[in-house]
Amino acid sequence: MKKVYEKPVIVKVETGFMNKFGESPLYQRKVRTDIDGVSIDKLVEKYGSPLFVISEKKLREKYRNIYNAFASRYPNVQFGWSYKTNYLKAVCAVLHQEGAIAEVVSGFEYEKARKLGIEGKDIIFNGPHKRYEDLEIAVKEGAKIHIDHFDEIIDLEKIADKLKKTVKVAIRLNMDTGIRPQWSRFGFNLETGQALDAVKRIAQSGKLILNGLHAHIGTFILDPNAYAKEVEKMVKFAYEIEDNFGFKIEYIDIGGGLPSKNKLKGTYLPPDIAVPPVDEYAEKITDALYTNLRPGDFPKLILETGRAIVDEAEYLITTVFASKRLPDGRKAYICDAGVNLLFTAFWYKFNVEIDRKVYGVNEPSVLYGPLCMNIDIIDDGILLPPLERGTRLIFSPVGAYNNTQWMQFIEYRPNIVMIMEDGSVEVVREKEDLTDIERRERLPEKLKIR
Repeated sequence: MKKVYEKPVIVKVETGFMNKFGESPLYQRKVRTDIDGVSIDKLVEKYGSPLFVISEKKLREKYRNIYNAFASRYPNVQFGWSYKTNYLKAVCAVLHQEGAIAEVVSGFEYEKARKLGIEGKDIIFNGPHKRYEDLEIAVKEGAKIHIDHFDEIIDLEKIADKLKKTVKVAIRLNMDTGIRPQWSRFGFNLETGQALDAVKRIAQSGKLILNGLHAHIGTFILDPNAYAKEVEKMVKFAYEIEDNFGFKIEYIDIGGGLPSKNKLKGTYLPPDIAVPPVDEYAEKITDALYTNLRPGDFPKLILETGRAIVDEAEYLITTVFASKRLPDGRKAYICDAGVNLLFTAFWYKFNVEIDRKVYGVNEPSVLYGPLCMNIDIIDDGILLPPLERGTRLIFSPVGAYNNTQWMQFIEYRPNIVMIMEDGSVEVVREKEDLTDIERRERLPEKLKIR
């Protein structure tokens, strides 16, 4: 078959010099032919492209490694699985089997956890928008409710009156730990005295019992010392509460924010160098506990780690649909997956692997998705060899937030499969069709086309 003519382009090769791509034009991109021993070709042949692939083995390994880093250093540790990070039932079920309780931030997520079989006592209810009816259910079922604002205190007092019971609660704090921007939107500020005012209000009413403190200082935190500062401030505040108000703080929830081995856009160092090992976080956090806790006092340490557990356990297989040459000389490839499926592409520069050996010099390229939108760019600064139509690209890590923030926009959402520990493959979410999109639509009779 006659090949399509393409006008030659001169690409300046500067070996040995730093460039915005972070790679040499002579670098051979890694080839991936399988995931957990299952062929990429067979996966696509059976389940289509694009295709999300989750590794049960890697998911369990990540959880155990991170949990053990803390549990081996402190005797009272509990992990809460962050539903918003990835609330696929199969993912949640694996992590609950491993021992994590549920951490949810809405009535919707609370309902998902309960339907999955998680009891109310094993649910942490966070978030700034807890509807009154959802709070009432959570109170009845004994969930750990983390208060975000004064209006929520009022709602809980009303519920306590209605149910004729005192309700155990925690409050969410925000504080300065050196991380910028400071997450001051959520909870009560510690430095201004707002958090102390919230404690006073709870104590004065006599309807609520404060037994926990919660904070979440940010996301993708690369400085373990920030967690040490968080723990120090939380422990000192806990003792201030106990000494002045008579409440016993039974647990300290330090939230999530631990990074995965993903690469933030705008950074040059690879994740293996830029992201500290989890043991460094565990050491800083537990050392801060031992330094500030009173002798013999071991309140439960709760972590809501999401991204660091699930991100590296999931891949997205895409297929090159077409290619073209941009006016600035860069090569552009159109893939069958874009920001509709990889919402986090706006922040992360994913690891990109190819399903076959491709020869030729790498050149500056852009990876576009299938959407009829100019912002649908998966990577606008990547060095790639010449790719033929039909070449498969494998993006990773993609397990965090993409399956919860993806959009049904222009394209159907694809299959998600999980490769089980025994090597079998299970569909954990079926691809969509038109019935999924139109099921809740209603067409008025007078608008129907005759």
